[in-house]
Amino acid sequence: MRKKMPEQAADDLLEIILNRYSAKKSTLLTSNRLVEDWGKLLRDNTASSAILDRLLHHGHLLKFEGKSYRLKEAASRISQSKQKKQDEKGKNMDLSKEDL
Repeated sequence: MRKKMPEQAADDLLEIILNRYSAKKSTLLTSNRLVEDWGKLLRDNTASSAILDRLLHHGHLLKFEGKSYRLKEAASRISQSKQKKQDEKGKNMDLSKEDL
């Protein structure tokens, strides 16, 4: 997983946000990073400040807390896989008993 974005990322994102902001277009961004960390993540405090200024000027910041749905789904798949293997072992044992 990347800890920092490529050097050009801040300028590229700023250009996109500026174009959308000046055209009054809706923009939705999702991130698992805190807003306070964007300067460090994008390696450019000035650009990240400009990006956040435009995004938050007429925007809404929604913060969600809780467990990751991806992790929940992965745990469910693992559990189902284990159960399937146990079921198959049980069937194989039943077949072995029939051979006796």
